[in-house]
Amino acid sequence: MSSTSDNALKTESTRLLKDKVAKYGVTAGGIMVLCALLLIFFYLLYIVKPVFNAAEIESVTNIDELTQIYASVAVEEQNEIAFALTEKGLVDFYALTGNKAGQLILSEKIPAVSEITAFDASAPQKGLYGYINQQSELLIIKPDFRVTFPDDKRQLLPYISYPFGESTISLEADSLFTINKFSFATNEESIGLIHQHSDSKIYFTKLEGEENMFSEEIEWTANSTELTQISGNILHTLVSPDLSRAFIITTNQLYVFNTRDSSDVSLLYNVNLIANLNSNIQVTAANLLAGANSVIVGFSNGVLEQWFETNSDQGRDFVKVRQFELSGDAKGSSVQAIYPEFYRRTFLAATESGHINLFHTTSEAELWQGKLADGKIDSLAFSPRSNAVISIANNTLNISKVENEHPEVTWSGLWQEVWYEGYPEADYVWQSSSASDDFESKFSLVPISFGTLKAAMYAMLFAVPIGLSAAIYTAYFMAPNVRKFVKPTVEIMEALPTVILGFLAGLWLAPVIEDHLPGVVLLLILLPITIILTAFAWHNLPAKIKNTVPQGWDSIILLPVVVIVSYMAFSLSPLVEEWLFDGNTRLYITNELGINFDQRNSLIVGIAMGFAVIPTIFSIAEDAVFSVPKTLSNGSLALGATQWQTLVKVVLLTASPGIFSAVMMGLGRAVGETMIVLMATGNTPIMDWSIFEGMRTLSANIAVEMPESEVGSSHYRILFLAAFVLFIFTFVVNTIAEFVRQRLREKYSSL
Repeated sequence: MSSTSDNALKTESTRLLKDKVAKYGVTAGGIMVLCALLLIFFYLLYIVKPVFNAAEIESVTNIDELTQIYASVAVEEQNEIAFALTEKGLVDFYALTGNKAGQLILSEKIPAVSEITAFDASAPQKGLYGYINQQSELLIIKPDFRVTFPDDKRQLLPYISYPFGESTISLEADSLFTINKFSFATNEESIGLIHQHSDSKIYFTKLEGEENMFSEEIEWTANSTELTQISGNILHTLVSPDLSRAFIITTNQLYVFNTRDSSDVSLLYNVNLIANLNSNIQVTAANLLAGANSVIVGFSNGVLEQWFETNSDQGRDFVKVRQFELSGDAKGSSVQAIYPEFYRRTFLAATESGHINLFHTTSEAELWQGKLADGKIDSLAFSPRSNAVISIANNTLNISKVENEHPEVTWSGLWQEVWYEGYPEADYVWQSSSASDDFESKFSLVPISFGTLKAAMYAMLFAVPIGLSAAIYTAYFMAPNVRKFVKPTVEIMEALPTVILGFLAGLWLAPVIEDHLPGVVLLLILLPITIILTAFAWHNLPAKIKNTVPQGWDSIILLPVVVIVSYMAFSLSPLVEEWLFDGNTRLYITNELGINFDQRNSLIVGIAMGFAVIPTIFSIAEDAVFSVPKTLSNGSLALGATQWQTLVKVVLLTASPGIFSAVMMGLGRAVGETMIVLMATGNTPIMDWSIFEGMRTLSANIAVEMPESEVGSSHYRILFLAAFVLFIFTFVVNTIAEFVRQRLREKYSSL
């Protein structure tokens, strides 16, 4: 007896130990899962946070008591050497780092130019500078740098290059009057100039070079057109880098000329810039933004406006898109100068007192405001990498460090409509990259978030009715012998790789549905009707015939019905297409109904992704229905309720928490699906509920663009932000689902 008692105590203690191990193991597992979720959450925040950091500009180096009065200043890419140019053809190079920091390391006089009457700098990204002499001859130079490695030490050597030759180029202008103001732009073989003479006449000249086959020298041909439409005092002249547009800004007018054909220069637009402003307000500054599509105009009241050419209801037009206003100590001050970045739509606006404001046009944001110098800034330029600003004021050269990695990203830019250059109106657009340096990044998350919801909605429309119906029938009506084959078969479908489903959907299903679209529509109409009629006919058959089929095997009868109806629908497709759609359904939808039709569209995604979601919904819902205690259903039947009444009033209500969980799990699977929507849609970020057009989802967008994004770039971090949005969305949906499930469980637990 004592031995038996000891064995019982030993077994009990072992059981208690196992219970404790299981308890703490499950608790530890749950805590680890929670920690993993928190780590994912905070890691995504860690990657995303820098895009919302404020810009900073901080002075780091000063070179005092400059010996020359410089007209322009710039800095090379590594911020190691600055160079400044005078209006008389002198170029000085200053070291900014190393042992010679602050010293003049090279000074060169442009030898081929004398009696200079005009000087100008090109667009920042070109890095070119032009001089015109009293004989109306042009010389273009470029301060450049070569890298050498004497004694295995890197050394940067400055020099002057001549992209269009060391000889001056004659503009063939009127010799009686000198050119005292000009602006220019270049491409590989042409130079475009707007130049104003001492008699106040203004011309556009296009210089075209052709290499002499014998001497191998470039011979230049000048084609000039006088711009007689200008009235008023000319403040600024600008030429677009592609030489297609010339801009002339007076104290109140903006003139835009078409200069694509130098022999036919025409005035495109004449805009009154102060039409809706106070009569005392004048234009004080103007410049082209990077990309040369937008003109930024500054006014005497501290307001800046962005203008660009776009389509309108009346055709092409030059419109004001947005405006900015100086803030802080510069508020209300006159805009003295505007300095754009090399490649981004960021610019600095400076006042006479040395205050500057940093803006970005696309994000419509003021990024920074402060003061770089006491007094007027004579010249200023961004570094090529936009990580520094160099300026000259009060005979002092100043280098300031700039931290402004993500100016194009703001919360409003991500979630609100933005008016991009060349677009007819503000819109939600995702277009993250381009082959051109002039590209304006478009980072709206609205189209891809919309695409995620659209794909999930169509998938759920397909999967929920089929998955729940199949689950209820399998768990409640189907014979056990059939159920043991059907349930594992449906569940094993979940193991199918989604890449295979996407591949089949894109390369097989999409062309089939396009070729037999009327048949698909017929199938959607005829199949439910036929099933209902078959069920009605079966219900009215004599009991003797119905008893020949074992109870729970009734669904087998529908298999040949589904096959026959499907075959008939696809067989009738050509006849219906010829009868109703003039022999081509796609052209009819596109031309007659005005609906865009993409072969890989939402219908394909709904079917393919719905097919992938069905096993998830089926498995969880079937288990929930099957787990309802038989005592409840048997009690209901014993009280006289029919099977359908028992199903609706007892079984489904009791199983409702599990059914709701099944639907929400299916929704989570649909929202996070990647490969099917990547391969079975056009993958275009458009916002349209049309079933015949595709979409781009958050997950597919991340999969496509993450490999090509530069680590740490705005694009890279916004992709992580998209992942964060997806994470938050699924977390919120699952939280709501759990809350609703618990409420349903509490409500119907008493049944």
